[in-house]
Order: sequence, then structure tokens, then C-alpha cells
Amino acid sequence: MNIGEIAKRAGVSRSTVSYALSGKRSVSEETRRKIQQVIDELGYRPNASARALANGRTSTIGLVFPPAGAHYTGMQLDFIGSVVEAAAAYDYDVLLSPSGVDSDRSFQRLLAERRVDGAILMEIRLRDDRVDHLVAENFPAVCIGRTAHPDSDWWVGLDHTALVEACVHHLADLGHHRVAFVNRPEHLLRSGYESAHRGLDGFTKAAAERGLTARTYSCGDDAPSGQACLERILHDDPATTALVTLNEAALGGLYRGLAVAGRHVPRDFSVTGVVASRWAETVTPQLTAADVPAEQMGRLAVELLVERLGHPDTAPRHHLLAPPISLRASTGPAHPRTGSDS
Repeated sequence: MNIGEIAKRAGVSRSTVSYALSGKRSVSEETRRKIQQVIDELGYRPNASARALANGRTSTIGLVFPPAGAHYTGMQLDFIGSVVEAAAAYDYDVLLSPSGVDSDRSFQRLLAERRVDGAILMEIRLRDDRVDHLVAENFPAVCIGRTAHPDSDWWVGLDHTALVEACVHHLADLGHHRVAFVNRPEHLLRSGYESAHRGLDGFTKAAAERGLTARTYSCGDDAPSGQACLERILHDDPATTALVTLNEAALGGLYRGLAVAGRHVPRDFSVTGVVASRWAETVTPQLTAADVPAEQMGRLAVELLVERLGHPDTAPRHHLLAPPISLRASTGPAHPRTGSDS
């Protein structure tokens, strides 16, 4: 069923039906009621292309994230799911665009062809050419994460610096003196991956404040890399009694490496970090962690984008979240023989 058939049955022109649907020109109340009656009888709903032509909106938002390579992490999938669910509540569809840089063809099509009304960007870098491009194009966007210049952007972020600091202080309060930090892969650090850099800053700062012997490691986003990283940690300093991690994808491998080394968690070795709660609860023992509120962050990002689309002149707004550490079973007092520098 199309506009032509509606016009025929209502006894009006196609343009009159179009004006009644779009509101671009006034139509008498009697004519509007007649058209609406036909629409109701036919169960007509204009398709997305027709709506876009009528009101200049696609009712679609873009979700831009880097290509996965081998796989997406659980946290990335949580963010994607939360954005899709939150967008649906505002009657928006979501177009996924796996784009890592502003020169990516998928990203360019998203902008040049105006396939979406606005965009949400994941996996933010401290200097992110995608954000710069969107600002230059005055294209409505919200970031999940912060660039090095957050005041000029719309974003929802996690305070990785404060959260990793809290993890370190928790371990220090338990008497741990030799602590490792397991970060994301080296290539993400080199590319300026925001959470990896801010987390590293928090670890370095807190370890210095507490006078800890600390080592930092980059680790691939998978369990075998986690196990190999744990082996390096114990090889470099067998007296290490605890670690903090941002790498949830490597978490199972870290645990496996400890088991192979004969280190019981938490009696001999404590593990903590910043991960999504459902992943923290899948390992045994469950992970003491600052739980990433992926669902809340996705919802807030959609709310900010809808606000920006509805009020284009509003000054940039953002949310910085710092959830408390959830105490579970993976941390405990340092063993008296290995938990000190003596």
C-alpha cells in the first residue's frame, strides 16, 4: 500500500497526503481526518525512506566501533547491545559501522550519505580523528569515552584512572607490596586507546603513592595471551602477590596461569581490576572489581544523542562514572612470606 492508493481512496491528491503526513504544509482538519481514516483502515505505515524524505530524519543512529579482528570482547558486545536496546525505546534503529579511522570507507559513507541522524562512537582514543572529523562536519555525535580534550565533546565515560587507583589501594590495604598491572594490547596503547592510558596513569600514580614494587604489562585480548602474560609476571618477579587488570578477555588465562603455577586465589595471589560484572562473576573465585556499567553507559549515550538531536544549540554535556569496587572472592591478605619486600 502506498501514498497513491491512500490519495485515491480519500479522494485527494498525492501531494495532499504527503503534506498531511509530513506536516510541511497545512491541511484542513476535515481532509486530515479523511486521510487518517483511510490510513487506519489500511494499516499503512510509511517506510523509512519515505519518512526520511518527508521530515529530513532517518530515525536511525550510527554506532561506530573498530573492526574486531578475531573477535569482540564481552564488554564491547555489552555496549553494542545496550545502545541498540536504549535506541529502540526512542524509536530509533541502529546502524552498525565497524570503522577505526575517519578515512575508513564505511565511516565516510555514514557521513556523506547522511544514512543516520547522529552517531555514537565506541573505543575512543585520546586523539581520535573520527571525533575531529565529526566536529568539523558539525555532525551530531556522542562518544563512549573521552578524548584528550573532553570539554568540547558530548560523551559518557568511565573514570579509569580513579578506578584503577582504587584497585591498587585496595591491594595495598591488604598488605600487598609487589603488584603487576595487566593492560590491553600494545597496539592499542600505541594508538592512544583512552582507557588503557588512563588506567596505566592510575596504576602508576597509586603504586608510587603506596611505595609498591610495580610492573606493567600489555596483553592480548584472549585467554592464551593472559596465561602467557601471567607466566611473564612470575618469571620477572616470583614474589609478585597481586595484579590489577583492564583486560577482561584475558582474565580466564590469567587465572589458568596462576593455577598452573600452583598459586591459589586468593590465598597466594590476589586479582582485581575493571571489568563488566557479568564477566567478573564467570570466573572462580569471582573477581573483586570495579564493575563497568555497560548498560547504563549505553543508555546515557543514547539519551545524550537524542537530546543533542532535539536541541542542536545545547552546550556539550557529559557523564563521568566511577562505580565502587564490588568485593567478591578474588582478593585477600598478602601471604606473610611473599607479600613484603623482606
